[in-house]
Amino acid sequence: MLGTGSVLADNGVTENRILLGQSAALSGPASALGTAMRDGALAYFDAVNAAGGVGGRQIVLTTLDDGYDPARAGPNTATLVDKERVFALFGYVGTPTSNAAQAWVEKGGVPFFAPMTGAESFRTPFNKNVFNIRNGYLEETEKIVEHLEAMGVKKVAVLYQNDAYGKSGLDGVTQALKKRNLDVMATAAVERNSVDVAAAVAKLKAAQPRAVVMISAYKSSAAFIRAMRKNNDHVPFFWNVSFVGSRALADELGPEASGVMISQVMPSPLDETLSIVKEYRKLYLNKPGREADYASLEGFIAAKVFVEGLRHVKGEPTRKNLIHALETMGAYNLGGYTVKFAPGNHNGSNYVDLSIITRSGRIQY
Repeated sequence: MLGTGSVLADNGVTENRILLGQSAALSGPASALGTAMRDGALAYFDAVNAAGGVGGRQIVLTTLDDGYDPARAGPNTATLVDKERVFALFGYVGTPTSNAAQAWVEKGGVPFFAPMTGAESFRTPFNKNVFNIRNGYLEETEKIVEHLEAMGVKKVAVLYQNDAYGKSGLDGVTQALKKRNLDVMATAAVERNSVDVAAAVAKLKAAQPRAVVMISAYKSSAAFIRAMRKNNDHVPFFWNVSFVGSRALADELGPEASGVMISQVMPSPLDETLSIVKEYRKLYLNKPGREADYASLEGFIAAKVFVEGLRHVKGEPTRKNLIHALETMGAYNLGGYTVKFAPGNHNGSNYVDLSIITRSGRIQY
């Protein structure tokens, strides 16, 4: 019999464990998202491990802090793949940090599962190693613009983070407006991990849009909204895409969050009529100090889908066998949220909805 550290099938797989690697923001302005994504996943993995794991193997998630900085995410990925020799990369948080892992995914054939990003770079062109469990920014921004059109709003501006994430969202808004023979009336940028929004505020206040779609992180978005509302009679509608982190944004803004709208790619973490949400709340909220939110629910769902893929593997859990299992296991209804992969299509979900932050800080559909 092989020892506990002996590799049986593939990198990261021994007789008693399967090792996954994650690079995410555990510190810095996006830490609420990275921490929640990790903790949501661990809530499910821990429950699976307590019940004996998958095929007798424990699922172990190693997370390295990148501070939402691609310059750190790249070396983190090198450590996870080349030194720790993980079986798969799991639950990266953010577009620029996920982009930093692309080289290892492409050259090493490492499965890249459930990145928290809606960027097209992880959807087109098709990459057999990348599996998305969330809808994309093109679909989110289309939904937002569709709603603005129904409200009669045509003067739309965009605040975007000056990186791959922000530009991906800006492209989405631009495309959605062009379908309606409209243009983005004004744009302004904010740097990643910065709350220096003064120039952006001045520019967009002068433009006087009726709506601003924000493609940025929660701290910069909150700073922008607060400044736009200060001493200003012309207050536009504020929209964010899902990556902003709804709970983090609401907490950051406090009472000023009222009326801010957000597109969502996960069901409400408060909706206990859904069995997936009920299961998530039971396992995730069993530790003190936690609050249900979209990011931790996304981590929980990602872990559950990954485990389901492992359970469909025929033979040893190799990377090749995992990819085949995920592509052929069919539609997986988690109980209110369905994921389906296929050969040639690893975009597992088309779910998108709209929400608003109420006066009480509740995020409501």
